[in-house]
Amino acid sequence: MSKDPISIVQRGNLQNLEKTLRKQWRLGQSIVLCWCWDERGLLVIFVPHYFLGNYCAHRDDPEVSTENENYIRALISGRRRKSREELFAVAVRLSVSPTFIKLENPLDESIAVMRGVEEIIRRYGLSFVERRGVLLFDIADFSLFSSFEQASQLNSLSYSMNSVYNKLAARGMEINFARTTTGDGYYVWNRDNHPQSDQELFLFLQLVLADNALARAASRGNTVPVIRAAFHIGSHYELYQAEGVNPTVFSYIVGDVTIELARILERTLPGQVMLGDFGACAGEEHGSAEFVKSCVEAAKALEGLTLMGKPLRSLRNWLSRDASADAEGQPLDVSITDKHGIKHHAYNLQGELEFDDSTLTLGMTPEEFSEALEKNMPRGNGKSDSWWV
Repeated sequence: MSKDPISIVQRGNLQNLEKTLRKQWRLGQSIVLCWCWDERGLLVIFVPHYFLGNYCAHRDDPEVSTENENYIRALISGRRRKSREELFAVAVRLSVSPTFIKLENPLDESIAVMRGVEEIIRRYGLSFVERRGVLLFDIADFSLFSSFEQASQLNSLSYSMNSVYNKLAARGMEINFARTTTGDGYYVWNRDNHPQSDQELFLFLQLVLADNALARAASRGNTVPVIRAAFHIGSHYELYQAEGVNPTVFSYIVGDVTIELARILERTLPGQVMLGDFGACAGEEHGSAEFVKSCVEAAKALEGLTLMGKPLRSLRNWLSRDASADAEGQPLDVSITDKHGIKHHAYNLQGELEFDDSTLTLGMTPEEFSEALEKNMPRGNGKSDSWWV
């Protein structure tokens, strides 16, 4: 398979394209929606950053609002390159004029060059992803530690992620993961969006938690954090914020999946791992329980991988179930009521990693969870914001 290298001439084209887009971008005042190839350069549709919000807001007609939002979501999903006819149809619908960007040399339509144009265009635009797995790591009691301890704990968690990434890459499972900090933790997602990307991210979650647990057992003081975590699949927008006069090279995500994760983690206890209920909301053919089962076979590829010098013999995960239910019964549902009175549903995730000389458990049992909830019930109404249903 050839690497399809980009010539010096085409590299110059891409550099000139980025310079022009940066000027038109105006520190984030405008964003790019789509583009098309032209024999003298390319045509681009720019709109003000507030345009999409206004276009989708029709309070007098909710149906129009929904239709417009669906149209915009489809427009900014996937590849941004359009045919000339498609681009002008977009311009007519949005009542905007395309902008022509002239290049010194014709733009080569090779795969590598077109991929380069797409990457540049995305940095100056807004993207929508209908379905993607995202995980959230949170350091428990982060604000109670000294600044030095906080820095050490964030660094420790970051190292665990980098270490696990390298170990997986050595086995051919190269996760193109991105992360953005929440202050006391990280949102993490797989930039790739192929059929196995969510499974790979889920296994990445387990190994990071295991590496963190082993590091904590071998550490002193408060240099290694106690983690609580959640995994969910859903939709989100992706954007690059302004950093000085340029967009950042790192993207940020916001949308249904991050909101759901944040709400779930508000009621997740230290050491606990939660899995969102992403059956219906993410358009899944099967729900969360089936997803966990599908990861069992993928986990076999991890056998022999070493964590803190310990070879892994097996890794398995399961959702907590009622002790009185049969093995195929429905997993216990954790109902979480957020500060707005909206209910969210999730599942308690448990895991077990077997090594030659020991077994490491992840998450909390239903008994541990229920006991912890009783200790943390708010005063007055005698009810917790999380409970088994």
